[in-house]
Amino acid sequence: MLISMCLGYVSFSQEKFMIQNKKQSDKIRFKLINNLIVIPVEINGVSLSFLLDTGVSKPIIFNFLNVSDTLKIKDTETIVLRGLGGGESVEALKSSNNILKIGEAVKLNQDLYAIYNSKLNFAPRLGIPVHGIIGLDVFKDLIVEVNYSKGFIKMTAPEKYKYKDCKKCEKLNLEFYNGKPYVNVKVKIKEKEIPVKLLIDSGGSDALWLFEDDSLGINCSEKFFNDFLGHGLNGSVYGKRSKVEELTLKSFVLKKPNVSYPNTENVFHAKQIKDRNGSISGNILKRFNLIFDYQKALLTISKNNKFKDKFSYNKSGIELAHDGFRVLKEIQNNIFKVNATTENSNNNKIDVNEYKISLKPAYIIVELRKESPAEKAGLQIRDVILSINGKQSHEFTLHQIMEMFYDDAGKKIKLQVERYGEVLNISFKLEKLF
Repeated sequence: MLISMCLGYVSFSQEKFMIQNKKQSDKIRFKLINNLIVIPVEINGVSLSFLLDTGVSKPIIFNFLNVSDTLKIKDTETIVLRGLGGGESVEALKSSNNILKIGEAVKLNQDLYAIYNSKLNFAPRLGIPVHGIIGLDVFKDLIVEVNYSKGFIKMTAPEKYKYKDCKKCEKLNLEFYNGKPYVNVKVKIKEKEIPVKLLIDSGGSDALWLFEDDSLGINCSEKFFNDFLGHGLNGSVYGKRSKVEELTLKSFVLKKPNVSYPNTENVFHAKQIKDRNGSISGNILKRFNLIFDYQKALLTISKNNKFKDKFSYNKSGIELAHDGFRVLKEIQNNIFKVNATTENSNNNKIDVNEYKISLKPAYIIVELRKESPAEKAGLQIRDVILSINGKQSHEFTLHQIMEMFYDDAGKKIKLQVERYGEVLNISFKLEKLF
């Protein structure tokens, strides 16, 4: 039904996204998880969830669940993809002639790149299903407004878009390399204001990444800690976490934002882009409402109600992931049954519990910072979190638990964990690092 409706509006030669209504505009809601935008996408009539990522030029689908049959992916050829991380390049199957739909925006003949590596699965880290990533194909065809404060994106055909007067907005010029957008801004480090060119990366959850460069004065301050920074297409990324004094986007100045300095070997290929100094990502972008206009090479920004949110960081040293399910046995009813074999009327009732067996999400420790409060308390990688501060872990989303680790220094965290069948109670306090 979906395909026949689409073909009634557009021709088989459609090579770009077109919005199938008279206004040539559509608005869809998104979920903001760990500063990342997750949008609903249909591929060949199948409903999926994708990250909206300005930092990718090719749409990728994680095919670890062997969904190719369901999606009717065909006309494939093998290619090699490379991204962040210190691992090897990743093989993917390029598939042509797919029909992709985002809200009422439809594109025929969409290329997809299916990755079969089971390790490349971002869903466990986010705690919700994520089937793929899309970026350039949407942004190059449509003007895309990202309203972080209200949780929606609005897509409009460029010829139908009308800019509104906005005295509190700023317009930033975009530059493009391999279809990815870059912006020129300023950072202040050790009281020195430094111009930097940054990739706009809505697919990154951090605030700011900078590549250390002695010649430009881009160096980490004395106050930092080594940490896991994220998981890229080619493996994990590690580096230093710290703060810069300021980040300036024309008239908008953010004070003491978080910054990460990734290890050189993890971002070697990213540093090959001419004059690139790093990335600006979700924890900064979410503080603005944005209008991406790739055809005019413009980004319009206006600060929103998240602008003054505190820049916090993980003070526990723990990174969690969803790792399948655990079986939970819960008392459902407490009843009495008559014992017909006894003559003593005072003992003719037996207390019997009825149980309900259910599956609950299992959250495990996948990264543990060295010398962190959690490690010093005795926690280990692969420990399964059973409860946190006296409440069962399954009563929280993964994102809610991780937010607790970003709380104020000195807060006590009480965990009950399972380790190889043994239940342990471990407590620690969140620790300020700079």
